[in-house]
Amino acid sequence: MGEKLATVINIMESIAPPYLGENWDNVGLHIGQHDRSIRRILVCLEVTEAIIDEAVYKNIDMIICHHPLIFKTIKHIRTDNPIEKMIYRLIKKDIALYCAHTNLDIAHGGTNDVLAKFLNITETKPLIISDKEKYFKLAVYVPKTHVQKVSEAICSEGAGHIGNYSHCTFQTEGVGTFKPLDETNPFIGDIGNIEKVEEQKIETIVLKENLNKVIQSMLTVHPYEEVAYDIIPLKNQIHKHGLGRVGKLVKPIEVGEFCEAIKSKLGIKFVRVIGNLDKTIQKIGVCTGSGAAFIEDAYKARCDCYITGDVKYHDAQYALSLGITLIDAGHFETEYIVCEPLAEGLKKMIEKDDYDLEIVLASNDMNPFQTL
Repeated sequence: MGEKLATVINIMESIAPPYLGENWDNVGLHIGQHDRSIRRILVCLEVTEAIIDEAVYKNIDMIICHHPLIFKTIKHIRTDNPIEKMIYRLIKKDIALYCAHTNLDIAHGGTNDVLAKFLNITETKPLIISDKEKYFKLAVYVPKTHVQKVSEAICSEGAGHIGNYSHCTFQTEGVGTFKPLDETNPFIGDIGNIEKVEEQKIETIVLKENLNKVIQSMLTVHPYEEVAYDIIPLKNQIHKHGLGRVGKLVKPIEVGEFCEAIKSKLGIKFVRVIGNLDKTIQKIGVCTGSGAAFIEDAYKARCDCYITGDVKYHDAQYALSLGITLIDAGHFETEYIVCEPLAEGLKKMIEKDDYDLEIVLASNDMNPFQTL
């Protein structure tokens, strides 16, 4: 039978919320219908002809990838263009495509956390703090008879979540006054009379992305015709999200030895190193994929060593001038490792809620580079 595509999207958005993605990025559903039935899902790093061949052969209904297939503006879909040809094939074979790119890089448990875990880097925090999460304070005034009902309604839609705690509210008692005018239908009191009602103010915190549904849920169960409530923007950073990670190795290690450990952990033949191989390092910065733009940020974070991919000549020279050890472990190599943990995470969520879905880890993902 399978599940609706919308259900799979909800699962993915709980793992890597789209709002975490960079503004220039293209994350989310690229191809597909929300009400289409999905059963078999292929997880890969990048959509290629080989991946599509695998998807067709394995009767896949949906592909979840890291790198966006549709990135630049597309004016037509022609089979003489390699990107457009793949889009054409996916549409023709009715295979949905979903992309989690920079949102997965930034998300807790995403690409950067996976790389840090692979390399035994502990006490991690984001290298570049983003302000993707916007919070609001919601204050609503409720008659005492409906406090529990309204509180549960807003919290069930995501209000009141702070860290590992849910249903976080602050409640104060007071007296509300109002005068029902003509053509009203008051829950309490009579038209033309000023009423005094014992009320409770419920205050809580709401993520911007949840605000509309929280308000709608509140209005649905609140007994008043005209609900008094306040929405106040906050500057609090409840969760610190961002690109890259900074952390520490359990004990100091020489650069040369650490490079051997990286090669072993990532299953690669070589890394490119800028700096003294005999230098002792412990504080490490990482950014999966292409993170040379953050060399200076790693330096300012007092990292002894920074690991990323796609390092150019002048990037290397700049790192050398700063005195920070720079290790280019490869774009593919630092990101591909997220595929298996992502697939396993999806499987656990599917089993937990007993969804009729099957997750398949792609076997045709391939690094385009060869070393001779």
